[in-house]
Amino acid sequence: MSLISEGAEYRGPVESAYAEPSMATVGDYIALLKPRVMSLVVFTALVGLSVAPGAIHPFTAFTALLCIAVGAGASGALNMWYDSDIDALMTRTARRPVPAGRVKPGEALAFGLTLSVFAVVVLGLLVNVLAAALLAFTIFFYAVIYTMWLKRSTPQNIVIGGAAGAFPPMIGWAAVTGSMSLEPVLLFAIIFFWTPPHFWALAIYKTKDYARAGIPMLPVVAGDRQTRLQILLYTLLLAPLGVAPFLLGFAGPMYGVVSVVTGAVMLALAVQVFRERAPAERACRHLFAFSILYLFLLFAVLLVERGWGGLLIAPFA
Repeated sequence: MSLISEGAEYRGPVESAYAEPSMATVGDYIALLKPRVMSLVVFTALVGLSVAPGAIHPFTAFTALLCIAVGAGASGALNMWYDSDIDALMTRTARRPVPAGRVKPGEALAFGLTLSVFAVVVLGLLVNVLAAALLAFTIFFYAVIYTMWLKRSTPQNIVIGGAAGAFPPMIGWAAVTGSMSLEPVLLFAIIFFWTPPHFWALAIYKTKDYARAGIPMLPVVAGDRQTRLQILLYTLLLAPLGVAPFLLGFAGPMYGVVSVVTGAVMLALAVQVFRERAPAERACRHLFAFSILYLFLLFAVLLVERGWGGLLIAPFA
């Protein structure tokens, strides 16, 4: 029997499991949006929007960020709808609104689809078509490519699926310029290569949860040692990539110093994860926690250093 079929025979949301009327609260619907993930999405989109050349009216900027936030929340709701069966098997996710029975799967699906359409249509009408197209693709990629396909079928789920979380800076940039260039692609690449060491560090100390749910995360399929090696390899790629905006002239000396120092810390923690004897839970927890700070600092310094450039009102003619 394959790994995927063990521990979770049914693959998809269970409508009939909840015969009682919905007991959902406003808090439950907010939880469907995955607010912590949404906050990171909005922040990285804000950076992409603010460092883009040219000016954008504050109302347009607010509309773009609102639509990106709603689109991110829609992706979260669709993810929780489809993953309700495996979420119920994992201690980390069992109390989410759908597996806990507070929100019916159909309600989560309708909520996610409604928000998706709203976000894409409003962004296209009030901002521009390229930004809307990128947002639509991001929602599709996360909900369909990652959630419905990659997550349950390959240990490379996080590697490929990480692209969904890397698109927001590109959407923010497109909202200002209506075009694309190397700089937002570089921001995309930083988040893309940051994702595997960040999530695999979590997966190592949550291996039993993923195995119980039949999710082929790398530590479940390839083992702890191989996962720790992959964390180190991806961090070796990430550290110089994080410095690249400074080396290419997209960022100033403050960013250069912060990216070098934090990249060195990331690399040191990845080495510690690789060298520590199994189980490397403590080292993985440290890497997971610092990786969040690492990404935040890189984008925060960009935001400050570039002076909120794209958020300035264009002079009235």
